[in-house]
Amino acid sequence: MADVTDSVFRRLVAEKGKPDVMFTEFVAADGLMHSLGREHLLIDLKYSEIERPIVAQIWGGKPENIEGAATLVRELGFDGVDINMGCPDRGVEKQRGGASHIRNYEQAKEIIAAAMRGAHELPVSVKTRIGYKKFDPNWIKLLVDSGIAALTLHLRTREEMSKVPAHWEMAGELHGMFPEQLLIGNGDVESLADAKAKAEQSGFDGVMLGRAIFGNPWLFSGKSKPDWPEVFETVIHHSQMFEQEYAGKKNFAIMKKFFGAYVSGHPQSHDIKIALINCNSAGEVEKVLRQYM
Repeated sequence: MADVTDSVFRRLVAEKGKPDVMFTEFVAADGLMHSLGREHLLIDLKYSEIERPIVAQIWGGKPENIEGAATLVRELGFDGVDINMGCPDRGVEKQRGGASHIRNYEQAKEIIAAAMRGAHELPVSVKTRIGYKKFDPNWIKLLVDSGIAALTLHLRTREEMSKVPAHWEMAGELHGMFPEQLLIGNGDVESLADAKAKAEQSGFDGVMLGRAIFGNPWLFSGKSKPDWPEVFETVIHHSQMFEQEYAGKKNFAIMKKFFGAYVSGHPQSHDIKIALINCNSAGEVEKVLRQYM
């Protein structure tokens, strides 16, 4: 997730309870293949050993740039390459990326082939949706037939965005249609226990959690969110790590995405959130939270 699953947050999650595999934020292949763009975007491909296995997610609509980006990912030492073919953002689609591939089979095949050329021995996977306006089994068959190592299915169409519940009722059927493909389900997964239950019920090989990680880096530990003093210490630690890693490179305002989720459920959550949103440094965050500890 853009501006969420950066290296700092992934390290924090790994400290609290590591998942089986981590994915980077999605990174534009076109930007990576531009001299100025690469300088700006390489920070999004930074990772540490504690995050392994770590897969780099890229997106784009130009095969030559996808091949170059996959080559770069391999040279950087990642454990895999993932192609985002499901993002519904209009700007991404206009650049022939994300969910636009669902409506352009030939382009999708070219993109996957290009990624495989660049990745060489690294596994190439795809994350997508079950269709554009409606369920499209031919789209999924195309991806399975392409020889990708794994397929992550967000169980909604592009048109549905996140406006309807994910169609987990279809998971068993999908597993039956493509029993040999390593399938990972995604959408509306609330906890580790929920993920395990959905994997067992669907027959899928894995389940991806996204939004549930907001404000809860303890998610993969299987434990409940800790008491408030520990939560606040974690927010302070997260802010300090962000500032140390990205000072002068990323705006501290990115941290504000996390604050509301971290303090959700606290009796004074509204006041704390407002105070934190007005912070512009890790020191200010600590000053606010010490008042509530």
